[in-house]
Amino acid sequence: MATLSTHSSLQKILITVTIIVLLSSSLPYASAITETNQRPFKKIYAFGDSFTDTGNTDSLTGPSGFVHVSSPPYGTTFFHHPTNRYSDGRLVIDFVTQSLSLPFLPPYRKSKGNTACGVNFAIAGSTAINHDFFVKNNLSLDITPESIQTQMLWFNKYLESQGCKGPESGPECKEALDDALFWVGEIGVNDYAYTLGSTVSDETIRKLAIYSFTEFLQSLLKKGAKYVVVQALPTTGCLRLAMSLAPSDDRDDIGCVKSVNNKSYAHNLVLQAKLSDLRKQFPQAIIVYADYWNAYRTVMKNPEKYGFKESFKACCGTGDPYNFDVFNTCGNPSATACSNPSEYINWDGVHLTEAMYKVVADMFLNGNLSNPPFKSLLEREQQKP
Repeated sequence: MATLSTHSSLQKILITVTIIVLLSSSLPYASAITETNQRPFKKIYAFGDSFTDTGNTDSLTGPSGFVHVSSPPYGTTFFHHPTNRYSDGRLVIDFVTQSLSLPFLPPYRKSKGNTACGVNFAIAGSTAINHDFFVKNNLSLDITPESIQTQMLWFNKYLESQGCKGPESGPECKEALDDALFWVGEIGVNDYAYTLGSTVSDETIRKLAIYSFTEFLQSLLKKGAKYVVVQALPTTGCLRLAMSLAPSDDRDDIGCVKSVNNKSYAHNLVLQAKLSDLRKQFPQAIIVYADYWNAYRTVMKNPEKYGFKESFKACCGTGDPYNFDVFNTCGNPSATACSNPSEYINWDGVHLTEAMYKVVADMFLNGNLSNPPFKSLLEREQQKP
């Protein structure tokens, strides 16, 4: 009997250890979680465009250039089925939620009241500048009508559903905002893309986009947001769309489109200055700048270090030299997907692979490309009385 009892105990121990290992492997950024395994934040609110959208659009409602996001091979890597994410798997925001021991965020349009741990308001095709601007300039042919202002309207409606009604707000409203992380994915790439070939200058777009985005951030902070992460624009000159449109002599030291990357860099400089101003206006808040531009550039300078074998071709698409055709994108019958997306940086010509999003998320959460470091934000939250 003693032998059987011992054997049974060993079996239970092995099963327990196996479960712990499996759970740990599903949280690749466990170092961002507290040692006591308590959740640093009770919920996350996310905003942005297709780099952050977890399902607010689908094949029928998203950008006209990517009308197969609801069909394979989208979503095949992690979820093993399409989830209306513009990738083969998880996005940066998904790795953020996992690192904080929270479930994946439901998209606002499909949340169905399941918002206990947060909501994702990001929507593919979204712009920083209000949609009316593009309509007035005859630039609205292929874009979705939503902007960052739309996402603020959605957030306001959500807060109303949580009991936030101005001075008469109850404890439910306070609970909706307390211990919440606000993750603002990059926004502005579409504003520049939609004006390509038009008479609208990059300077005009930069001024209007930054102004609108700053107003959005101020609104969040005035509502009581205390922990805010703002992603910069990535090196958009490295996206296959930009590379397929630019002349071959317009290249920088990492082989991407120099003029486009310079545009994103200039935008980010102004954005950082605005964030500095906001920190002075709202000293009670921690506003983190997540340096997407340098994260992407770091990988492009040494892709092998991060496990990538293909820096320029899209994993899913068709056509030479980048496996990308703007009129025949991923999901079309004639387009094909690579068998090893983890070795590719780019997924469909514009959006990135899960593998690349994972690397970028790690740089934000555990590396030195967040200012101030993301860990200092966690420490501040955990030191709260």
